[in-house]
Amino acid sequence: MNKVLDITKEHCPMTFVKTKIELSKLQAGDTLEVLLSEGESLDNVPRNAREQGYNVLGVEHVEGTTHKVIIQK
Repeated sequence: MNKVLDITKEHCPMTFVKTKIELSKLQAGDTLEVLLSEGESLDNVPRNAREQGYNVLGVEHVEGTTHKVIIQK
């Protein structure tokens, strides 16, 4: 299963809180694509996901200041 979470309008620490909630709903092996803005969120979400034991498959620039972080549970 592949799910998308748009947190481009959120600020830390809510960015990872919302990401973690969505990840908890997924089955092992599923992926979550997190859309977020440049800055603190782009630094913190991938790092925190790795620290929590999730597999960060990639970080991609989408457009403007929006990026996509792909996390596998």
